[in-house]
Amino acid sequence: MGKFKVMKPVNEVDVSCVKYKEEDIKAPHLTGFLFKLFVKMLEAPLIGSLIVETLKKNNGMTQIFRNTVIPEEPMFRPVFPSQKLELDVVLVGEDESPLNRLETALKCLPQYDPSLSFQADSSSSFRYWKIRDYAYAYRSKLTTPSVVAEQIISIIEEFKYDKSPTPFLISFDASEVRKQAEASTHRFEQGHPISILDGVFITIKDDIDCLPHTTTGGTTWLHEERSVEKDSVVVSRLRSCGAILLGKANMHELGMGTSGNNSNYGTTRNPHAPERYTGGSSSGSAAIVASGLCPAALGTDGGGSVRIPASLCGVTGLKTTYGRTDMTGSLCAGGTVEVVSPLASSLEDTLLVYAVILGSSSADRLNLNPTPPCLPKLLSHNGGNAIGSLRLGKYTTWFNDVHSSDISDKCEDILKLLSNNHGCQVVEIVVPELEEMRAAHVVSIGSATLCSLTPYCEAGKNPKLSYDTRTSFAIFKSFSASDYIAAQCLRRRLMEYHLDIFKNVDVIVTPTCGMTAPLIPPEAVKNGETNFQVAAYLMRFVVAANLLGFPAISVPVGYDKEGMPIGLQIMGRPWAEATVLALAPAVEELAPVTKKPAIFHDVLNTNRIHKEK
Repeated sequence: MGKFKVMKPVNEVDVSCVKYKEEDIKAPHLTGFLFKLFVKMLEAPLIGSLIVETLKKNNGMTQIFRNTVIPEEPMFRPVFPSQKLELDVVLVGEDESPLNRLETALKCLPQYDPSLSFQADSSSSFRYWKIRDYAYAYRSKLTTPSVVAEQIISIIEEFKYDKSPTPFLISFDASEVRKQAEASTHRFEQGHPISILDGVFITIKDDIDCLPHTTTGGTTWLHEERSVEKDSVVVSRLRSCGAILLGKANMHELGMGTSGNNSNYGTTRNPHAPERYTGGSSSGSAAIVASGLCPAALGTDGGGSVRIPASLCGVTGLKTTYGRTDMTGSLCAGGTVEVVSPLASSLEDTLLVYAVILGSSSADRLNLNPTPPCLPKLLSHNGGNAIGSLRLGKYTTWFNDVHSSDISDKCEDILKLLSNNHGCQVVEIVVPELEEMRAAHVVSIGSATLCSLTPYCEAGKNPKLSYDTRTSFAIFKSFSASDYIAAQCLRRRLMEYHLDIFKNVDVIVTPTCGMTAPLIPPEAVKNGETNFQVAAYLMRFVVAANLLGFPAISVPVGYDKEGMPIGLQIMGRPWAEATVLALAPAVEELAPVTKKPAIFHDVLNTNRIHKEK
């Protein structure tokens, strides 16, 4: 008779007795011929099942799903109790037009001072151009959207950012960009720009529909089976504000990885160090923002896929509450952990893009009963007026479980500054059953992804997938119906733990990732790689926000000894985007000076503007 474990109901668990368990991944790191051979073995009828079951047993999944009695009922997607309205916020209506929400967001920002950006002192510290900088440059006739478009097009063509081996973009049409820029330029010439976003360039991840481009999801074939008839809801909202949609950003195939490796189109390189990964799966979105080509981009986040590349590339990445944005027109619209969310080079721009794209679908409004969306009053450059009262939850042993102490030290420095400068209170917490949470997330996202793609695989598309995606699918296919139900029971259980934690704190703070950008093995460029150890480090702190649907943001807080960016993650209560967006500017203000990436393009051409001034 095998041994089994009976879990106590959450209300009977003494969390003070919980012992932190370090993650110990037991799986091979493979590239090249051995990786291809491994995948062939995984897909073989008998030996494949044996390998997968051994991997699951060695990593605790068999114990969790087959040998554990879980007393809670299943929760098949995040469902939250009613939440109190946040403090010091401005309500925005989901039924308002994106333009009106954008105007409201602008009123929440500090007064714009162009001298901070448009000054001739070239010795001043590096900073990214922001959305309001573009708007000022256009309205002051320092440049036009068409001029900037030509600059961006020439950079993309010169550096081949739309082609293998290291593309930022999977789909790019220079004539389409010129057409949008000409229309925007004409509006400025007539004195009638649509909004602050008019003429601002934004890139869309290639699992979100955006006409006239196809949607491949990083594959070589999906666009042949799935046509794009119209913009996704979020893209249509951006377009209505006059944003220029640059193209479709590269991504880890089907979002099934955290490194950003894509052997189909080429792997996007980290602008801070081209020999390193960007993180994924929103790899192209993060890299194109970090390189200066766009101030903002859209990504999707089902397992840290916005926050991980944001952290590794030194930009800001917001993951909204599950159901806060309408997923219609994205490949992951049927999932229970995914959202569409913005990446940007600053918190300010993250807020502006979020204000435009927010708004639940009619079904989610009915089923999830979201708290009305609101925005923080960021009337100073260092956060909202109410941040001094915030309680920051920190699970120290988890917080410090990182690949390099550079990461935990930089994040700890910021927490001390928040406490000393703003009066925030750091509260020690315990987050139970982290191993179970990671397992439940894998089963949840894996089962949903497999369900949506099984018809294509049955029709013979599986061999056209990359080797690392096929590795994931081989594991996902081993999950049973009882595994899935057990994962959803764990989801409810973990929700109860976290809601209890949020009774005593306002946010939970951690590093975004357990390591900075990993090196790209040369032999992984052609056929990819499997590296579960690196994936575990990258996903260590991000999973709760996906499995349980909470809002979270990654904000840059410094660099490790090798000069690679480090991110701090702030995770809030359900529907509490305004709280994380209020605290993030204070973090941004306290963080060290931003370093100019090794790959950076000044698309506003400041030298020319300075001469003209």
